[in-house]
Amino acid sequence: MQQLKSLILEASALGSNAPEVEAARMLTICNSCRYCEGFCAVFPAMTRRIEFLPADVNFMANLCHNCGACLHACQYAPPHEFAVNIPKVMAQVRKDTYIAYAWPKAFGSLYKSNGVAVSMAASLSLILFLLLTLVVNGTLTSGPLNGNFYAIFSHNTLAIMFGAVFGFSIIALLIGLQNFWRGIDPGLSSGGAVAEATHNALTLKYLGGGHGEGCNNEDDAFTLWRKRFHHFTFYGFMLCFAATSVATLYHYLLDLHAPYALNSTPVILGTLGGIGLLIGPTGLLYLNFKRNTEHGDASQKPMDRAFILLLFFISASGLALLAYRDTSAMPALLATHLGFVMGLFLTMPYGKFAHGFYRLVALLKNAIEKRQPNKLGLSGE
Repeated sequence: MQQLKSLILEASALGSNAPEVEAARMLTICNSCRYCEGFCAVFPAMTRRIEFLPADVNFMANLCHNCGACLHACQYAPPHEFAVNIPKVMAQVRKDTYIAYAWPKAFGSLYKSNGVAVSMAASLSLILFLLLTLVVNGTLTSGPLNGNFYAIFSHNTLAIMFGAVFGFSIIALLIGLQNFWRGIDPGLSSGGAVAEATHNALTLKYLGGGHGEGCNNEDDAFTLWRKRFHHFTFYGFMLCFAATSVATLYHYLLDLHAPYALNSTPVILGTLGGIGLLIGPTGLLYLNFKRNTEHGDASQKPMDRAFILLLFFISASGLALLAYRDTSAMPALLATHLGFVMGLFLTMPYGKFAHGFYRLVALLKNAIEKRQPNKLGLSGE
């Protein structure tokens, strides 16, 4: 016990009480205990180290899926004097990594304010702007247009407007990820590592909890609903992205222009994706409100909820637009849908959307690291 306390003091002496230092302190305790070694990827990665530098902590924080299993299993969790709470400190470090690696650097502070009010204000402002544009152009109360969105906003207008914002968001996100990749010093990749990381990301392997029975949400009971709702959200988003991609190919390669029939590939993919983005975010928002406050960083809840709500409103407005595209309500619904989509694009590099990409990078580093000798000179696994 005395040796363990000495290790804690040594970790605390690394600097101030910044989240990285606090995480290093807790990981030092965990590395001495190792009761949770088989719970998820974080703990095997921890055992491959004898010290926890900021780069190591940033890597493991983004490897953590916040399932909560380790908190309920830990004998040193609060109210113990060691106060070990890995899910909470890892969440705090994750936010700091988003801020530190963001591009442009000055925009990193947006992670601190990207909450429900900011995201909704941005989206509603854009919706109001688009509605006023329709009023000025006299197209807000146009009669049925047979689903022809381009009679309201031309294809080139939409392509330029959304392409510019989406392009900037993707560039900003990719540069941030590149900064993170270099910062955690991943080593040389391989086909096997890429395949493993991709499999773990697509199956959401580490949302299965420490025993494969799911996450802990409100208490120490296991539930798979968090994993299921993440699946609905992720694959719903991917289906919507696929629908947009197919429609782009139709437009430019096949010279087939919207509107598309209800039984066409873009509409089927978009409808299925939209349903997924109703079910998934609804469930995740419910779990977010019910979740134990010790399972994460409470200051990030507004950012989490803003992202969930944006996805829900994009889906709801998109499905409504499809259902009423042949009515006079179509112009207003189109402006509403486009406003929410633009709101997501604007906040994408500086909000919760980025967490999935940082986690994928961490999963890849973990897969690479397992295939290399670790710092102790032992095999990677």
